[in-house]
Amino acid sequence: MKKNFFLLLAVLLSAFFANNTLAQSQQQTIPAQEESSVDSIQNLNSKTKVEGFSVSWNLNYGIFQELKEKGYSISIRYNTKIGANRHSKGYENSDWTEVHNIDLNSTTYTITDLEGEQSYVYQVGLSNGDTQYWSSKQEAKTERSWGIFRFLVLIGALGMFIYGMKIMSEGLQQAAGSRLRYLLGSITSNRIKGILTGFGITSIVQSSSVTTVMTVSFVNAGLMTLVQSAGVMMGANIGTTITGWIINIFGFKVSIGSYALVLIAIGAPLMFFGKQKIKAWSSAIIGFSLLFMGLGFLKDAVPELDETSALVQFFVDFKDIPFLSTILFVFLGTLVTIIVQSSSAALALTMTLVAGGVIPFEVAAAMILGENIGTTITAELASTVGNVHAKRSARIHSLFNVIGVTWAVLLFPFLIDAIGAFMAAIGAGDPFNNPKEHANTGIAIFHTAFNLLNVLIMIWFVPWIVRVAERTVKSKGGVDEEFHLDYIGAGYMSTPDLSLLEAKKEIAKFGELTSRMSKFSRDLLFEKSRKKQKKLIERIGKYEEITDRVEVEVANYLSKISEGELSVDTAIRIRGMNSIVNDLERIGDIYYQISKSLERKAESKIWFSPNQRNRLDELFDLVDEAFEVMCENLTMHSADVSLEKAIKIEDSINKKRDQIRSEYLDALSKDDELHMKGGIIYNDVFASLEKVGDHIINVSEGIVGKV
Repeated sequence: MKKNFFLLLAVLLSAFFANNTLAQSQQQTIPAQEESSVDSIQNLNSKTKVEGFSVSWNLNYGIFQELKEKGYSISIRYNTKIGANRHSKGYENSDWTEVHNIDLNSTTYTITDLEGEQSYVYQVGLSNGDTQYWSSKQEAKTERSWGIFRFLVLIGALGMFIYGMKIMSEGLQQAAGSRLRYLLGSITSNRIKGILTGFGITSIVQSSSVTTVMTVSFVNAGLMTLVQSAGVMMGANIGTTITGWIINIFGFKVSIGSYALVLIAIGAPLMFFGKQKIKAWSSAIIGFSLLFMGLGFLKDAVPELDETSALVQFFVDFKDIPFLSTILFVFLGTLVTIIVQSSSAALALTMTLVAGGVIPFEVAAAMILGENIGTTITAELASTVGNVHAKRSARIHSLFNVIGVTWAVLLFPFLIDAIGAFMAAIGAGDPFNNPKEHANTGIAIFHTAFNLLNVLIMIWFVPWIVRVAERTVKSKGGVDEEFHLDYIGAGYMSTPDLSLLEAKKEIAKFGELTSRMSKFSRDLLFEKSRKKQKKLIERIGKYEEITDRVEVEVANYLSKISEGELSVDTAIRIRGMNSIVNDLERIGDIYYQISKSLERKAESKIWFSPNQRNRLDELFDLVDEAFEVMCENLTMHSADVSLEKAIKIEDSINKKRDQIRSEYLDALSKDDELHMKGGIIYNDVFASLEKVGDHIINVSEGIVGKV
């Protein structure tokens, strides 16, 4: 019995080892069992395609020859993820689609004609007709075909990029506060400092438009000449090239989009702090994150095209046409910038197309030139609602860029070759033959080099550019008597500091306008010609209407500023400005009443005595001196305003009024009929002029916050 047991045990062990040896032999020949991993199929991977995906793999070539001798070939089967789950549960109409007889030498296979935006499961296997072995299941995704949906996704991605840049720029402006304003306002010596300042501010806020707006504001205020503003705008052109480097380094070489939500997690809690500057930094951080999230979506939305696609071939074919192709793509870049209303967004789109292999390096470089023109057209359109200074500033910007693009187009082949040679010399790659890897670095270098060269060339012609701008944008005659706001007509600025600066300049202009009414009234007092008297009365009436409307417009503008969160200092300044415009409007009303009194005097053929005219003339002198001090104070920073001089002149006006009143009362006691007829009008005029003096001192007090 024991003998039989041991014999049976020996047979079983022999069978076990025999089967194990066979299995090991089969393991060398056939890499896997069904539904298990195939050892000989290595590096299994997939790549998303439009309405399809490509599968790649490697074979273990140690057993390649043996597989080939046994008649094996590669097979692939795939199913939707949902279909694969249904198939495992035995549902009908959920079978796998199989592809057979793929040569063993192949390492890739592309599956097409699938559903877009769908998840698939696939397996790669080995088959010789009789036996089929599959790898483990892998997942792949398909892209939606290019159409209206993906076009809208692209537009949305571009919109997120623009919005992110806007939020970031505004946040940086608010965080910097008045420092940027004072920095820009201090540029009074030479254009070199202007270039450095324009570069610095644009690099910080990442928006040449912000720098241009602030520059135009100072030109309008008389704090900066057109020549100085030209230097600042040249620097802004260099500063805006930083955007290209940021996109090139962080947008394509470093995946900041992956960390965007982390940055938002840091920035979002800062929104709930009470301090305005901390909130501003929150906006800057969130805007920065949205910018790169938008750039990431933009890269995914741009269609991936190979060298054989019709669109790529269009650009490749046209780029070889000398000169004409450059002009065509310059125009294309200009058009793109006008459409998206942002040179930075147009630059991001161009660099994304280059990274995707859609457009060659030469085409992108020409489009960059066009984007420099496109951004000036935007500024020209924005200046149409501004004053003559705004139009001239925009024209200087346009002339600078258009002239620069013109010489760049003429020298375009040499510039492109120089960029290629420079990149080869520094080991930055070849932008011509390997555009997906190195073209964007070439674009950033080209953009910077062009703007630097343009500044170095055009800086010597600034006075000529300014003269051309002044000749092409002429000041209209009689513009002072046409109602318009020169500084706040274009809308509310992005920060209270900049908005108050615009309002301050408008109020300074308002004060100068009311001072003219004093001159008109004095002329009316001594004018003997009825025709000229009528013109002066009409002019004073027109100015009075202007003062009424300016008060309403400035008050509304200040009200809009007050809707946001304000510091204590800003609130005091707004209250003072409201008081000032009210006093200036009252001055306009008083001079209008004086003109009507003098009109009645002329109609009644009443004449002031020589002594009365002399006394009024002396009072007008004092009032005009008070106006000079007031207008000077309106243009100064509130911290620099001294009320001593204004108070001294106000005392002189009061004393002169008392002197005139005393003489007038003495004259009334003589019952002189001539004095009786003109006495009431005479009393109205000198009393009104004293009231003007009161409102003038109120204006100076409003500047320093004594309301």
